[in-house]
Amino acid sequence: MPKRIPVSEVPPGDCRTIEVDGTMVAVFNVNGQFYAMDGSCPHAGGPLGDGFLNGNLVTCPWHGWQFDVTTGACTFSPEIKQPLCAVRMDGSEVEIEAPRD
Repeated sequence: MPKRIPVSEVPPGDCRTIEVDGTMVAVFNVNGQFYAMDGSCPHAGGPLGDGFLNGNLVTCPWHGWQFDVTTGACTFSPEIKQPLCAVRMDGSEVEIEAPRD
């Protein structure tokens, strides 16, 4: 079941971790556009929602792996992709589904 959060919980240029159907999901606000992906870095399980967002790139806080939040692609190895989540705006809320493969 999708999770809804207020837009105000993730200001522009920021990211957060939320739980959706038992899965940790990283939510990103890139200039008012919301994106979400599986919140565990494939390298060592670092929390991507606690990472550093610069434009559309998030850097894992544990070991520096970077991902494009719009595509899920790893910047240094594009064949590695984080599963993305469906995101839908609904007024002042963002609706986020669990990651899809």
